[in-house]
Amino acid sequence: MKILIVEDDSAAAALLQQGLTGLGYTSEIARDGLEGLEKARAGNFSLWLVDIMLPRLDGLSMLRTLRGEGMQTPALILSALGEVDERVEGLRAGGDDYLVKPYAFSELQARIEALLRRARPTAGTETELEVADLKVDLLTRKVTRSGQEIFLKPREFRLLEYLMRNAGQVVTRTMLLENVWDYYFDPQTNVVDVHISRLRQQIDKHFPLPLLHTVRGEGYTMRPGE
Repeated sequence: MKILIVEDDSAAAALLQQGLTGLGYTSEIARDGLEGLEKARAGNFSLWLVDIMLPRLDGLSMLRTLRGEGMQTPALILSALGEVDERVEGLRAGGDDYLVKPYAFSELQARIEALLRRARPTAGTETELEVADLKVDLLTRKVTRSGQEIFLKPREFRLLEYLMRNAGQVVTRTMLLENVWDYYFDPQTNVVDVHISRLRQQIDKHFPLPLLHTVRGEGYTMRPGE
């Protein structure tokens, strides 16, 4: 598997590349956000490791651009900026996970493995989810409703996947924070509500039968019907 390292600190990038080589990964280094953007577009990477404070183009702008172009490659943000608001902003920009510098390499390894495992379907698991006329292909990450393709951002896709895997059940805000955002604490933001609203606009607004429902005081559920 090949990993893209977007890091302007030459010593840190070299050390990270050396560690990844020791784990059996191949990697390429981009020294700034624009180079990272070009390499991400051109290369067949399994994962992006992205610093935020980069010359020419910052890491979050790079991720927003790539996500806007429909690229779904998992992204792990590595940054010295560790406040809750900064982590939330990174995840909203298109990061799938966020690790604050300095970090233990063993934790970085575990997070890389988790992201790659999440992105790769395992033998015997289902590859398609379906609720009424809404279908999700987990291999191609294609979402359709009544045959009409729906384009979702990575976090919206992950939210939809979790809701569909638990179709007919009520999922709480805490469950969503833990399973979609990997938060084992409440960040005290409306991140769940914002993404639920965006997802509802995508999958329900232009169709007569609502599928995503709010269960007042409890959470949300995915099912056909009023």
